[in-house]
Amino acid sequence: MDNRVPPRASGPGPRRRDRHGRGMRGPIAPPQVPLSASRAEVFADLVRDSVERLERRWPQLADIEFLVLEVPRLDARGDQAWSDEAVPLGGVVPARDGRQARVVVYRRPVEIRTKGRDERAALVHEVVVEQVAELLGLTPETVDPRYGED
Repeated sequence: MDNRVPPRASGPGPRRRDRHGRGMRGPIAPPQVPLSASRAEVFADLVRDSVERLERRWPQLADIEFLVLEVPRLDARGDQAWSDEAVPLGGVVPARDGRQARVVVYRRPVEIRTKGRDERAALVHEVVVEQVAELLGLTPETVDPRYGED
């Protein structure tokens, strides 16, 4: 029996398949399908929807920057130490030094307090309305007449 196995090629060559021969993995869902959106992107969309709803009634909101942050920051200087107060769901940074005013919504505290998408959307809108009302010096009911009806 003169069937000899040819020697292996020297050096690694380009791999065309994974080691089990099933091919390379691809995405689970195409990018245009909602499944591929992260929780942070979905949350930012909820904030954007809420702002667009309010901008129809209050065009001056176009001058305000709306941000989504994971969690509220604890001031490292020590003047805002740990306390027993509730974790804020949002905040306001007034305009100054040439910067626009900002409304901030904290994603994780809102997500923890809600169970489903509809409940989350309602709480996000409530937080946005409250922060806009604080920034404009109005009551939340003035900013959105349907505030608190849910």
